[in-house]
Amino acid sequence: MTNNMKIAIAQINPTIGDLLLNAQTILEAAQRAASSGARLLLTPELSLCGYPPRDLLLNPSFVEAMSITLQNLAQDLPANLAVLVGTVEQNLNAHISGGKTLFNSMALLENGRVKQVFHKRLLPTYDVFDERRYFEPGLQANYFTLDDIHIGVTICEDLWNDEEFWGKRSYAVNPIADLAILGVDLIVNLSASPYTAGKQQFRETMLRHSAIRFQQPMIYANQVGGNDDLIFDGRSFALNRQGEVMCRARGFDTDLVIVEFDEAQRDFQLGSVAPVYESEDEEIWQALVLGVRDYARKCRFPKVVLGLSGGIDSAIVAAIATAALGKENVLGVLMPSPYSSEHSISDALALAENLGIKTHLLAIGELMQGFDQTLGNLFAGTEFGLAEENIQSRIRGNLLMAIANKFGYLLLSTGNKSEMAVGYCTLYGDMNGGLAVIADVPKTRVYSLCYWLNRTNEIIPQNVLTKAPSAELKPGQVDQDSLPPYEVLDDILQRLIHNHQSAAQIVAAGHDAVIVDRVIQMVARAEFKRRQAPPGLKITDRAFGTGWRMPIASNWVGVKKAYQAKTTATSNLSLL
Repeated sequence: MTNNMKIAIAQINPTIGDLLLNAQTILEAAQRAASSGARLLLTPELSLCGYPPRDLLLNPSFVEAMSITLQNLAQDLPANLAVLVGTVEQNLNAHISGGKTLFNSMALLENGRVKQVFHKRLLPTYDVFDERRYFEPGLQANYFTLDDIHIGVTICEDLWNDEEFWGKRSYAVNPIADLAILGVDLIVNLSASPYTAGKQQFRETMLRHSAIRFQQPMIYANQVGGNDDLIFDGRSFALNRQGEVMCRARGFDTDLVIVEFDEAQRDFQLGSVAPVYESEDEEIWQALVLGVRDYARKCRFPKVVLGLSGGIDSAIVAAIATAALGKENVLGVLMPSPYSSEHSISDALALAENLGIKTHLLAIGELMQGFDQTLGNLFAGTEFGLAEENIQSRIRGNLLMAIANKFGYLLLSTGNKSEMAVGYCTLYGDMNGGLAVIADVPKTRVYSLCYWLNRTNEIIPQNVLTKAPSAELKPGQVDQDSLPPYEVLDDILQRLIHNHQSAAQIVAAGHDAVIVDRVIQMVARAEFKRRQAPPGLKITDRAFGTGWRMPIASNWVGVKKAYQAKTTATSNLSLL
């Protein structure tokens, strides 16, 4: 009679570079796993240092400290528990082969020592990933034997190259197929896979294909937490050979789940399965809350401050911040100008009351007069325009930064993706901040999130949802004076930025050619602003962050054509 093997998944939230804290987190998970009778504990990719460590890996002392920490962790782990820990390993042949000096590795710790080390084989260099900058790819199929069970080991990208699923190969080898040929009993994948909306369903579909194709039970262990602009959603899971979900960890939270491997059936038994989210809005909300909470916590900010304009963008950011940090840790600042409508104040105060956050009102009329007087002689004979409008935004930005500096708060900027794309934002004004919470959230999605948030009771005041969006930098101004309707703009941006469609393709989809050319021009000309923006939480597959690598000084022919297509209706948004 054989005993089933219990395998635990430690879905942890590491802090990048905090080796001792991360090791302690792994040790505590190991102690819990051992007390639950687990024989094997899985941790995510680079769990010891956190992912992505980026250029910390170029520091030899950091790499050395990681090695020492790993050895110490091995000695502290419970007896009779094997643990896979994500770490880096030096490439001792680099000086001969000319390769990179490090491997992205998983270390098998057991009985007080490092028993085996496995190297990641496929190294991504797209979107936010730049692993070829640091790592040499592993060349061997990775597996080990534990209690007569042969366990294949893959690391994140190793999973993403099934030519039958994708219809092509992005790399020369398929590590999953190699392990199936070797006849392993099960395959584990240790990941640090960043969140994008809808990605979990895609992951499970992709793994289901591999599980069925190779008749392999599979475990996917993912990191959770926010690291700079990236959010990791966790949602680790296990599939049986039929591709059915046998367990799933919680989303956007740390967790420890256990799945049992039936040695006789060579398959997993049904365990705890966390439910899927009811809507994409709920999923995105959870991601943004986690992103704000971890950015503040890991950067050691106790409280946050933001400007409350009475508009929908600052409303959703305030709601996210309140959910992330608690109402007592959020300060909303109202900064009305002579052009501000009465409802901008009343709506902001109604929101603050619904959320229970503190507010402070700083009228900026006198400050505007001071700027007008100082610049009066220099600006004499010119018309009121963008320069004067933007002074208001920059006054507000200065006030918010002063509050942030004085009290040690984190300033949250409130611009959405639609505005960031076309430059409908002011450098050193509303772009000020340490974190851009909704910089990857299109305006239409902002509305969708607000309606989702209000599904049971009113949090975002109804007038905020129904009034026309406006920067209120001049009398009667609304966003649609300068921009296409957001439904039109967001669809064009989706096609241009995410789907990489040409102007001709976007026009063929039903959009006006003049509007399409205007939008393409605005996106290109606003690049210098995005380069100076605070980090923005990534929730889509094409965010204006570390994965966006566009030149500022560019004269690509497609953009030149857009310049030539200008009409008198074209606005100077890039000058904002």
